[in-house]
Amino acid sequence: MWLRGDNRPEGRQTAVIDLGSNSVRLVIYRLEGRAIWTIFNEKALAGLGRGLPSTGRLSADGVEVALAALRRFRALLNGWNPDDITVVATAAVREAADGPTFLRRVKAETGLDVRLLSGAEEARYSALGVIAGDPAAEGVVGDLGGSSLELVRLSEGEPHDGETLGLGPFALGAPKSLDIDRTRRVIEAELAPLGARFRTRSFHAVGGAWRNLALLHMELSRYPLRVAHQYEMSRADAVEMARFVERLSKSTLERIPGLSKKRFDTLPYAALVMEALIDRLGIERLVISAYGVREGLLYEAMDAAERTQDPLLAGCEALTAVRGLSEDLGPGLERWLGPAFANLPPLFGASDGRLVAAACRLADIGARLHPDHRADIAFEEVLRTPIPGMTHAERAFLASAAFSRHTAASTLPHADVVNRLLTPERRQRARALGAAVRLGCDISGRSPLLLSNATLTIAGDRVELGAKPGWEDMLLGEQTAKRAQTLAAALRLELEIA
Repeated sequence: MWLRGDNRPEGRQTAVIDLGSNSVRLVIYRLEGRAIWTIFNEKALAGLGRGLPSTGRLSADGVEVALAALRRFRALLNGWNPDDITVVATAAVREAADGPTFLRRVKAETGLDVRLLSGAEEARYSALGVIAGDPAAEGVVGDLGGSSLELVRLSEGEPHDGETLGLGPFALGAPKSLDIDRTRRVIEAELAPLGARFRTRSFHAVGGAWRNLALLHMELSRYPLRVAHQYEMSRADAVEMARFVERLSKSTLERIPGLSKKRFDTLPYAALVMEALIDRLGIERLVISAYGVREGLLYEAMDAAERTQDPLLAGCEALTAVRGLSEDLGPGLERWLGPAFANLPPLFGASDGRLVAAACRLADIGARLHPDHRADIAFEEVLRTPIPGMTHAERAFLASAAFSRHTAASTLPHADVVNRLLTPERRQRARALGAAVRLGCDISGRSPLLLSNATLTIAGDRVELGAKPGWEDMLLGEQTAKRAQTLAAALRLELEIA
């Protein structure tokens, strides 16, 4: 079981400033153990790498935009402990002849010390970021920035064998109009020696350009859940999307809602790189990661105990950490109902147990809300809160369970999302899990100690609810029977109260 006996860690804030080839960004995070929350995010699309291949220098306009943004970021962080601020620069600054001059200006005008990442470091931190967002990730990570593409292999939770390639949109010719045939030849020549080395079925795509391609795919396919992290595309869907975007003009892209206007010049290049990678590496499944270099830096800075925590459970615990409410309720519910649900056929493979554990830790998510609205608000919050470590189907499952923890109603909000992402069997199981959490909370008054005197068993065609000798009249009353019947009905089993 996924149990935690220690107290919740004290939260702290940290800031990362990332000087990329296309954007300069400040992100302020709140860290609560393994849980990473973005609480402020601001960027300026400076385009430092525009024109770099032809001039060998940073864009003059981009330098001024970047410095203006950095002066603002420095003001926003005034009074911060320097140890809580990380500033890094990547490919464009690394490769430009005037990169060192730019970094000296940054220091002189803002006081910020910038760490210049090597290509190998950039690849490694991208991979660590993917692991921070999905510890089970395997395959190859591809981080596409404005000037470069970093490839690194993931195996058993560790990055291996990184490579940096000059395949960012600016390196390939953006913002000029895309010459498909010429650019494809350049990309193929770069990737040809790496096909066998990085061959993979699963590819984890990092970077703003690829996130925008995923958002476009969601729009065109009418996908109901606008969450980029862990969004998946099959090989066929990704190739079709890439070929569609490659041939779109800037004016056509501008008419598509939801896309970043300042990426119109680079999206067709990113699409062409995506198509070439799919073909050369044999990719069958493409997964978007909203985590990258910045989150990789945070992950590396965590202590060993924090890195081993499950980010899904850590996120659920942090989400429901409310002063005055029991920290032990979630683990107590898991101890009580986990063994019973372990007797049911698995619907998510090896993840069934951790989803039960996560649902138990979400038991208090609606504790301070009006009872008439708890179920709907809990559903929305779980569905859209950026907790990593789960697929979109698992996200919809937990949201449905959170809804049923507060109501016996069978009509879920946003049924289009749930019906698209969950099979009928998974919808039924989510309803049952929510009902079981509700039963456990009601039977015990949310006291894990009292709950330990009740028993729940799912075996054969029956749900059996019982109590230890001497506790029957305190635990097995009319309200308990009502909640237990809802659970049994959700599982389509008979109820026996012993």
